[in-house]
Amino acid sequence: MRKLKLEELGRVDVETYQQQSKIPVVVLCDNIRSMHNVGSIFRTADAFSIEKIHLCGITARPPHKEIRKTALGSTESVVWDYHENASEILKDLISQDYTPIAIEQVDKSVSLESFAVENEKKYVVILGNEVEGVQQDLIDMCNIALEIPQSGTKHSLNVSVCSGIVMWKFYQAFLDRI
Repeated sequence: MRKLKLEELGRVDVETYQQQSKIPVVVLCDNIRSMHNVGSIFRTADAFSIEKIHLCGITARPPHKEIRKTALGSTESVVWDYHENASEILKDLISQDYTPIAIEQVDKSVSLESFAVENEKKYVVILGNEVEGVQQDLIDMCNIALEIPQSGTKHSLNVSVCSGIVMWKFYQAFLDRI
């Protein structure tokens, strides 16, 4: 076994990436405090060909050196926009037939491993604040909340780690579209 060199990975350039197909998933980041988390979410969205990121509320926006540290250029490849009010953009996405999914621990959450992605649907994955989680008004607009099963002493994962696990689930389901 030999570690591959960068030129052997077959990665596309930003222009090619922007033209290639994406999976029908957008990520809504609501009130994410840490710029490092924002950068990590961008980098993961690039890796898994996510359609778009919506940054909302207090979530930091590129360009910023703290976001760049973890994004490693993915703020240039992933389509994104900013909305002050997450509820408004979520209503708009629902009107465009996106299925909203809160990533949150709620009384009727579905465990991620038992959730079946439906290939004919478009999804919006909602990630919340590192301390407060997804706002209740956004949860109220969702018919589904996904929870990542855990068996340790902590009750949650870092939002960027959580986003990676969830994006991977959708990427696996839609891989044939890329």
